[in-house]
Amino acid sequence: MSHVGVGPRAVMRAVAFLTTGVLAVPALAGCTSEDPAGKPLAEQDVAAAARARISDGGTLRWAVDSVPDTLNAFQSDADATTTRVAQAVLPSMYRMDETGSPVRNPDYLESAEVVDTEPKQVVVYKLNQQAVWSDGREIGAADFAAQWRALSGKDSAYWTARNAGYDRIEKVERGANDLEVKVTFSRPYADWKALFTPLYPKDVTGTPDAFNDGARRALKVSAGPFAVKKVDTKGDQVVLTGNPRWWGEPAKLDEIVLRAVPRDERVSELVAGKLDLAEIDPETADEVTLAAGPRDPATGTPLMGPGGTPAAGPQGRSAAEALRSWAIANGSDEEAAEEEVLAREERGEAAAKARRRQQALSGFELRKSLEPAYTQLALNGAEGPLADERVRRAVARALDREELAEAVLKPLGLPAEPVGSHLALSGQPAYADGSGALGEQNAKEARALLADAGWVPGGPVKKKDGEEAAGAEKDENKDEDKKDEEKSEGGDDGTYIVGEDDKNKDGNNDDGGNDDAGDAKDGADRESGEKHSSGKNTAQGGAPGAYAPKGTAAPAGAAAAPLAKDGKELTLRFVLPSGPGSGTLRTVADRITDMLKEIGIGTRITKVPDESYFKDHIAAGEYDLALYSWPASAFPATDARPIYAKPVPAADGSLNVAQNYTRVGTDQVDQLFDRALATLDQKESRDLLRKADSRIWAAAGSVPLYQRPQLTAARKNLANAGAFGFGTPVYEDMGFLKKGAQGSRPTAPASPSPSS
Repeated sequence: MSHVGVGPRAVMRAVAFLTTGVLAVPALAGCTSEDPAGKPLAEQDVAAAARARISDGGTLRWAVDSVPDTLNAFQSDADATTTRVAQAVLPSMYRMDETGSPVRNPDYLESAEVVDTEPKQVVVYKLNQQAVWSDGREIGAADFAAQWRALSGKDSAYWTARNAGYDRIEKVERGANDLEVKVTFSRPYADWKALFTPLYPKDVTGTPDAFNDGARRALKVSAGPFAVKKVDTKGDQVVLTGNPRWWGEPAKLDEIVLRAVPRDERVSELVAGKLDLAEIDPETADEVTLAAGPRDPATGTPLMGPGGTPAAGPQGRSAAEALRSWAIANGSDEEAAEEEVLAREERGEAAAKARRRQQALSGFELRKSLEPAYTQLALNGAEGPLADERVRRAVARALDREELAEAVLKPLGLPAEPVGSHLALSGQPAYADGSGALGEQNAKEARALLADAGWVPGGPVKKKDGEEAAGAEKDENKDEDKKDEEKSEGGDDGTYIVGEDDKNKDGNNDDGGNDDAGDAKDGADRESGEKHSSGKNTAQGGAPGAYAPKGTAAPAGAAAAPLAKDGKELTLRFVLPSGPGSGTLRTVADRITDMLKEIGIGTRITKVPDESYFKDHIAAGEYDLALYSWPASAFPATDARPIYAKPVPAADGSLNVAQNYTRVGTDQVDQLFDRALATLDQKESRDLLRKADSRIWAAAGSVPLYQRPQLTAARKNLANAGAFGFGTPVYEDMGFLKKGAQGSRPTAPASPSPSS
C-alpha cells in the first residue's frame, strides 16, 4: 500500500501499490439519520470545462511510471499504465463517479438489470446499438461469453490473475436480440456490476494462446474513443490515437502519448517542455505552485515564496546578505573582494538559471486531490510477539492516527482525516468509521494490554550469542542492515506515498530503542481522553473489544524502560523501502517509532531495496511492522476478501495467505464477506461489510492511517485532466482550452496552519 497505483479490478489488488500503497461499526450501534458513508474528503481537480470551450486537436504528453509489459488487464503483470490504456481504448459497462460508486456507461450500455433471482440470478445487458469494434463488428454476446470462459478458472491454459465473479457464472448467451446479453449465475453475486469491465474482443479472449500472448504489446481491435497506435519500448512510450469508428462524442485530442518518466526526472521534463501532465512529489509541487504565483512585472520573479512567505531578494539572498556581499566586493581586502566577485557571478548564474526554470514552470499549475487509496500499518501476526492479539491491539492503540495523517496531508493543504475503514473510503457507499471496535488511542490502555500479555518493564533480558530480541527476524547481514538503517535522502517519487520528509523528534533515525525516560510526559498526554478503562479481552475473531481484562493494572513508568518477557526484550522489526521515494514513509515510521516507545515497545528499522521490499519481505512475511497501501474498490465484497481472508494450509503444507500479508484472519470475517457477496440487497450487503470491518479492526492485523495525496502538475490550458480522485477519466473530453477560456477548479481550502 505505498509500496504499490490503482488499476482495473482484475489487477488492482494483485499488488499493494508496487508501481510508483477501505472501511465501520460503532456507527451501527447507535441509530442515526446521518449517512455514515459521508462525503469524499476532497473533490476532483481537473480544470473541468465544457467541450465547446476546448480546441480540436493537439497531443497530450502524459507521464506514467512504466511502459506496460502487457495490455491485458487480467494478467498478473498488468500495471497502472495498463489501466490507463484499457480505460481509453476498451469498453467498460460501468465507470466510477466522483464518490467511487459504479455508474452505467451509456456509450456501451443502455441498461443492465437483474431480471430473475429464483431459481437463479439472471442479469440482462442491453447494449448501445451503435457500439462496434474498430474492425466494424458489433459488440455482442460472443465477446461476453469468450471473456467469461477465459476468466472462469475452469481452463488452466488461460494465464489469468484472478477469476472472482466470473467463477459464479453458469452461462452467457444471446438475449432477445443481438443487442441483448443474458448472463445466468450459478450462485448469487452482489458485485455483478464489476464484471466485463474492461471488455476485450473475442479475438483476444477466445483461445488461451490469444489471451496469453495476443494482447501483450498490441491491441489490434479496440472500441473506445482512442486506439493503440504503438507500444514503443525503446522510446519508453505508448501512443494512443483517435478511433475513427468511435460513435460517441469525438475525442478532442488527436493523440495521447503516455511517456515513462521516473518521478525524480519529471520536473526537468516539465521545464524542458516535454510533458503536459504528470503526477509529482511534494517538493516539485511546491516549486510548481511558486512558479505559478504572482510575479514582479519588472523582473518576472515570484512575489511570494513557499507557504505564502515573502520571496527572497536578488540571487535568493536577504537584504542584509546582499549589503554585506557588496561591502566585501568593494572593500580594501583585494583577495576577499576578488573571491566575493567570483562568488557573486556564480550566484548570478545560478539565479538566472532558477529564473529560467521558474519561467518554464509558470505555464503549469498544481492540481491536487486525494487518491482512491490509503496507507496502512501492517502487523505480521504469523509469529513472534504480534501473534498475540493483545500485543497487536496495544500497538494499534498506541498510534495517534490523526497526528500521522496531519504529518503527511496538512503541509499539502489537503484534508487530514485518518481513514476509518479497511474496506472503503469516505464518500463510498460501504464506508463507515469502524475504528471504535478497536478503541481510541490510549497509551495507558495499551500498556495494560501488554502487561496482560506478560510483557513487563525492566524485566531481565537474557540474550545468547546470535540471538535477536523478540520480533526481530533473520538478521543475516548485520553490516548491510547497519547501512540500511542510515537515513537516506531524497524527495518522494510517488512510489510509496506522497508527503514531506521529516526527522525524528530526538534526531535519532536508527531505531526505536526505549532508552529515553523523557517520553513519559508525552505518554501521559496520550493517555487523556479515553472513555473506557476496562473491558473484555476475547480471542482473535471474538466480539469487538480492545481492552485488557478488568483489574489489569497499567504499569507505571513503562515508557521509561523497555518491556521484556521470558528473557527477551520486546523489539519489533520495522521494514521500510530505502529508495528516494520513501521519504514520507520514513517520516511516518519515525513518528510511529516514537509512539511505540511511549508504551515500552522498541523498533529496529531495516531498510531494504525497493525492488525487494514487497516480494521478499511483505509477501514473504519477513517483517513485524511495515507500511504499504491498498487501492479502494467500488466492490469490496469481492476485492477485499482475499486481503482479509483467514490463511489456510495448502496441499504442500505451506500457508496459503492469498493477499493477506498480515496473516491475521478469522472465520467470522470470512463468513461476513461470503454473506455480503451472496445478497442482492445493497443495504444488507453494506451492513455486512461494515460488520466485517469492525471485526478486522478488533483483530488489529492492520491499521488504516490516511488517504494518499494525489499531486499533479498540469499545463494551465489543459482541461478535464489532473487529479481525478475517485472518478474514471473521460478521455474524449480531455483537451486544450480555446484562447481566453478557463476551466473550473475546486474552491481552495483555507490555508493550513503550520503543523508542529
